[in-house]
Amino acid sequence: MSGQSDGAPSGGGPVISLRDAALRYADRTLWDGLDLDIAPGEFVAVLGPNGAGKTSLLRVLLGQAELSSGTAQVRGRIGYIPQQRALDGAVPLRGRDLVGLGFDGASWGLGLRGRAARRRAVDTALRQVDAEPFADAPVGSLSGGEQQRLRVAQALASDPTILLCDEPLLSLDPGHQQLAVSLIERRRREHETAVLFVTHEINPVLPYCDRVLYLVDGRFEVGPTAEVMTSERLTRLYRTPVDVLHVRDRLVVVGGE
Repeated sequence: MSGQSDGAPSGGGPVISLRDAALRYADRTLWDGLDLDIAPGEFVAVLGPNGAGKTSLLRVLLGQAELSSGTAQVRGRIGYIPQQRALDGAVPLRGRDLVGLGFDGASWGLGLRGRAARRRAVDTALRQVDAEPFADAPVGSLSGGEQQRLRVAQALASDPTILLCDEPLLSLDPGHQQLAVSLIERRRREHETAVLFVTHEINPVLPYCDRVLYLVDGRFEVGPTAEVMTSERLTRLYRTPVDVLHVRDRLVVVGGE
């Protein structure tokens, strides 16, 4: 079972809450017995190998998939940042048009008042990610880093309470990875937006993480990064020897995957 609500959450409490949540496909269990609360302004990274159910968790929260058992509650508006994929040069969209889809992608006939609100929301989102210089350029002519900056702005156009980020660093060089994460962190810091960040790499988000959810083969660990990302815990998760190394302020996981 799952539930969602629009608008800002009323009162205190978590903006995302999973209780005894399980997701299964045929005879395969992606995860089971998952209890997770995410508070406003909290940054949680979701790690694990391919096929562990990281993106499936986001799909449940987006209402695109149903839990096999348990409950999922979302309180507030969701902004979604998809995996980085280059947009074709033939796509007839300007940068601001792409961002505007985050405000009214499912709406028709906004009217004059709606169009004015849309313009303000788009301008605000573009300003938040410093994308105003290329807002009117065709998206297909922009670099991968510029396109991903626009995707972050698109997710911010609805003034979200929660940001769900699905591998937004893929195919980006280290500099643009750091930029994308810093834009998301700025939104979190200034607006107390909760962040659920699916990634294969912990290092770009390590300075901002409050907790890590690590998914492996139907099992999981959740807690502060220093507690979860250890040789002992990952060895237990993978059921095979895993070493977590600290190399020049980077975490390197050896074995397991």
